[in-house]
Amino acid sequence: MSADNQLTRRQCDDLRAIAAMIVPASDEYKVPGADDPAIQADMLATLGRDAKLVALALDHLARLAGQPFAELDAARRDAVAQEFRSSGGAAAATLVRVVLQCYYRDDRVLRSLGLEARAPFPLGYVLPDGDWSLLDPVKARAGTLRRAP
Repeated sequence: MSADNQLTRRQCDDLRAIAAMIVPASDEYKVPGADDPAIQADMLATLGRDAKLVALALDHLARLAGQPFAELDAARRDAVAQEFRSSGGAAAATLVRVVLQCYYRDDRVLRSLGLEARAPFPLGYVLPDGDWSLLDPVKARAGTLRRAP
């Protein structure tokens, strides 16, 4: 379920702002921040069952800020984020989990961690199409017949 129609524009802006604070971009490690457009699009597309708690967290964040969180200056954002962290409860924990989950499945982040951006295959190599040689030991075994229940 897409969250595009569940989060308002203000909530999306606040999500981008808080995500940038949770995981800022790093030139040293050559990784984007969690506010990167591709990571944000992934968050919005995959919110699903977490959309209500994330919306509650973003509303709580805006209430603490007294205005949209994204419009605050850096010093005020830090103060509000600290208060949010201590008073946000399960909704805040869900928001942080969603941000981290989408961030750490981004291909650029995986590569920076030395991981391949795809599912690993045996020995870490992709099998050529039509190469079924890994099944040779299985094919060499005698057939086993079992009675069906």
